[in-house]
Parts: sequence; C-alpha cells; structure tokens
Amino acid sequence: MSDSDLNSSAWRLSPTAYAAAREVAFALPEAPASRYLAMRDGCRIAVDLWLPEGASGRLPTIVILTPYYRRFRLREGGSGDAIPNAGKFIRFFVPRGYAVLAADVRGTGASFGTRDSFRSPKEREDSREIADWIVAQPWSDGRIGATGISYPGAASDFLASTGHPAVKAIAPLFAVWDTYADNYYPGGILLKELARSYDALMVAMDHDRRDLLRNYVYYANPDLAGPHPVDEDVDGALLAEALHEHLGNFRQPDFMGEFRFREDSLPYDPGFSSASFSPYSVAEGIRKDVAVLAVSGWMDGAGYANGAISRFLTLSDNPVHLLLGPWDHGARCNVSPWREQQDPQFSLLGEALRFFDHYLMGRDSGIGAEAPIHYFSMHAETWQAASSWPPLEATRRLHLAAGGELTDTAPGAPGRDETRADFAAGSGHGTRYERIAGINSTTYYADWAAREAKLAGWSTAPLPQAMELTGHGIADLWLTASEPDAAIFVYLSEVEADGTTRYVTEGLLRALHRKESPAPSVYRTTWPFRSFRRQDAAPLVPGETVRIRIPLLPTSWVFRAGSRIRLSIAGADADHCVQVPHGRPPRLALLRGGDHASALDLPLRPHR
Repeated sequence: MSDSDLNSSAWRLSPTAYAAAREVAFALPEAPASRYLAMRDGCRIAVDLWLPEGASGRLPTIVILTPYYRRFRLREGGSGDAIPNAGKFIRFFVPRGYAVLAADVRGTGASFGTRDSFRSPKEREDSREIADWIVAQPWSDGRIGATGISYPGAASDFLASTGHPAVKAIAPLFAVWDTYADNYYPGGILLKELARSYDALMVAMDHDRRDLLRNYVYYANPDLAGPHPVDEDVDGALLAEALHEHLGNFRQPDFMGEFRFREDSLPYDPGFSSASFSPYSVAEGIRKDVAVLAVSGWMDGAGYANGAISRFLTLSDNPVHLLLGPWDHGARCNVSPWREQQDPQFSLLGEALRFFDHYLMGRDSGIGAEAPIHYFSMHAETWQAASSWPPLEATRRLHLAAGGELTDTAPGAPGRDETRADFAAGSGHGTRYERIAGINSTTYYADWAAREAKLAGWSTAPLPQAMELTGHGIADLWLTASEPDAAIFVYLSEVEADGTTRYVTEGLLRALHRKESPAPSVYRTTWPFRSFRRQDAAPLVPGETVRIRIPLLPTSWVFRAGSRIRLSIAGADADHCVQVPHGRPPRLALLRGGDHASALDLPLRPHR
C-alpha cells in the first residue's frame, strides 16, 4: 500500500494536488552566490544565497541552518549531487519564487569557529544576525521562514525563539523538542551507539575526513570533495583555516556523558545544561504570530514524534499544524510492513509549500480550512485528520493475568511473573535507532518474531474486530527488582492469526527516574512526564514493590480482527543502550491482580 495523500479524504485539498497545481514561474540558478557573514564576535559564517532566476521585486526567504554542509565541492571532472542535504528544499522552493539561504553553522562546513556544544546557543545568536542581514538586502521582502530535517529543523525553533520580527513561519521537520529525552536519553537511558556513530559522522564532516565520510551511504559518492569554499576564497586558503579551527570541536560521547540528568549544569559552566541545546528551553521567545508546521514519523528515532507532538501542544496559541506519517527519520523510508514501495509517495515538500505559501506569501493555499492534525494509520494504510491531540479519548485497560494472558478484567488473585535482564540481548540493527545516527536502514524489525519470542510477555485473546490504536499507550506496572536500579523496556506487538509477529512500538524507562511530575508550560505532554532531574531521581529498594508507568512511543496502528495484542518486557537492549545497572543484570518480578494489578492502557477504538 502507499502513503500517498492523493485520493485521501483526510484533506480538502491534498498537498500533492496543491503542489501539482502551483505554478513554477522561475528557474534555479546554476550556482548560488556564496560569501562569509561576520558575526558579533568576528566568527565568519559561510552562506549560499539562491535567488530565483527571472524573479523581480522583493522575495520571502527560507533559511536552512545546517552542520551537514550547505554545499559540497565536486572534484574536477566529477558528478553528483553537491547539495544532498538542503538540495531538495532549494530545488523545490527557489523555482516557486522563494529566496533560499543555506548556512554552515559555526564550526562546520566552510564556516569558521569551534563547536562548543551540540546545537550551541551561539548558533542561536548567529541565526538572529543572519536574519538581520537578510532583511537588509534589496531582494528581501522582510519575511523569513526556516525549515530543515533533524538538526536544521531544531535550528528553525531557535531562530524563531530569538523573537526576530521578520520570522513568520517555521517548519521543523523530524526535529527534537528536548535533546535529552527525544534524542540521547530516552527514558533517562543513554543511547551509547547513537553517541558513538554520530560522533564518527561529525568528525568525518567537520575535519573533512572524506575517507571516513564515504562510510555513510548519504555521502558515498567519491566525487564529493569536502565543503565548498565561498566565492571570495578562490584558492581555498580560508577554507583550510576554517577546517583547522574545527579540530577543536567537542566530541559527542564525551559531551553527552556530562548530562546524566536533565538540566544538570556543566561543572565548569553553571548556566549551561541539556536545556541549553533543547528548543523547549527557549519556547517562550517564539512570538504568537509565528506559524509552525511540526512533522515526524512513527519510526522516527527514540522520541522525535514526541518532540513534534510536544511542539504542537506547547505552541497551541500559534497557528500550528502537526503531521505524523509512516516514516523513519527524515522520511527516508515508508516503514509500514504493507508498503508498496520503500520511498515515500507522500508529498512532504507539497505540504511545506502549502504552509509557506500561506504564511510567507499570503496566498490562499487553503491550509487554514484543513484540520490542524493529519496522521497515517498503519495496517489500515490510510490518512486521518484530527482537531486535537490525542485523537482518541477512550482508553482500554488490559490486565496482566496468569498464563501470559492480557484480559479486560483484573484477576482477583494476586500473582507474579519473573524475568531477568539479559545484558547480551538486544532489539537488533534494523530498528528505529539506526537512521538517527546516519546509518542506512530500509527494512524495519524483520527479525522481530525471533527476538520477541525470548521475552516475557502477555497476549490478549484474538480480537473479534479490527481495532485502531492511535496515541500513547501506557504500561502501568507494579514490580520489584533485585537491584537498586533497572532499565525497563516494554514492547507492543501484533500477533496475527497465522502467527506472524510484528513490532508496533515500544517504551523505555530507567527506574531511577520513575517519579512523575506536572509538565511545565514550555513542555506540554499528554503522557506521563518526568523531570529526569537529579533531585527527582531515587534508587529502588531491592524487593520493595513500586508502581512505574511507562509511556510507549506514539503510533497509529490498526490491529486486524483475529490478531492478538502482545505486551513484552525486557531489561536491556545491548544493541543501543547502556547497561542499567552496570554489570548487575536485575531480576524483575511483575505483579498482577489484587492491590498490585499491572496493566496496559491503550487508546483503542473499533476501526471504521
């Protein structure tokens, strides 16, 4: 099946149809104008300016702030795509009447400077100065938008948070709201392989190590010859100086290791914490008139969909739109097991065009008449619209019962099921976690049946009718542990009538962070919120019963009639996460029935 929006009743006018009818009046120049912009501290930032050929008058500008090269240089006689990251936006928006400015953030590409942080606050101030420069140019109409996938998407939030009056619309695509919980420490558990792999990618780029960069499928073309120098740098001397400064950039595993607790300050800088490089911390600076298009996918890393939903909930006073599709990070793949092809057919650029046309150009794109939320339900293979999040209000409570059953009725007699963490076991390598580290993935959880079969689990009876799950499920567990800490992984699967077992979603939590607290105004959620702060952390008392509610990552999935819903539990994911606690695999006892009735709460409704 397809994720195409054509012939979908979820839209009055689908993004694909809008893009097809939109005129393309201009040409893309062969090359941009490229130059350095000097920042307040003298750091020179490399920018490419793409203006539509044939356009007259002033134009709105879309900004892309990236650490992944605004543009590559191609070796002499070589060929290929010199703008593999920003190129899709440049080639699409410029012929449709937008100026596009792509910038290497400081410490990357051809820009000077040294990176002192992942998404450094210094970059936020740079973005304000870049906006100042744009509006002072004769071709600018004074209106700025920003977009990008992942890092550039969050940079859009930071630009808007400066309160610059020219910023009218941002489209953060597949971007975190909280770098701690959405990205590196989901559930308070460090993704060790992400930190390692992403560091290797950034060393390859920042140090211009082409021998290493070609290990990544996105940059495997041997004709890519490092970052493109700006126009004034004819002999590449300035680029060489900039690259030398990059050698002092921070290293990701060391840097992320400093933030075991959310909002813990660096020992040498009391004003710097994980909040400093997370958009939520500056959300109050985003003016209420800034329009926002938040986009993510159901298999988008460890919590990027949570980030998109939190952005939508938090900025509810803004003109805000939410799009959640059957995609991995960056919509590189349609991840649905029932897809008809690997490449997404949904027009993500068409949706972004409709958004920017409305809020930057003042065109009647019809987006204001659409529902604010669109999401794709897998296994039904259909798009749906909603006016609020969560779309499903009713929750079905399924109880853990004897014999590995999930039942609608809580068992009267208390019982327990025991399992021990296997520190050698993991969820594999074709998972939601690879793509966010720059690792190519095309097929997801292909070996899940064999992996899930080794886990403790509970299943419903065959469903009498198809049921739609949309939103955040919650595993409401009563348990004891043999150690003062544990990592708890809960997995949701569909076991079809023929025995086929499919991964649906998962949740994870370090027991140390089990305390719940109210969500702050800059970080709205509809699922249990944790501060992950040091002062709220508490070790377990071995053998003492505790209640821990673990939210599952959001999804929309239709369980077919005759299928069983299955909950599985593990104490480790060796392929992605650190051990908790180190070298002490805990034994967990899941309690059921009586006063300690563990259960699974799912937002379910009969599938229409």
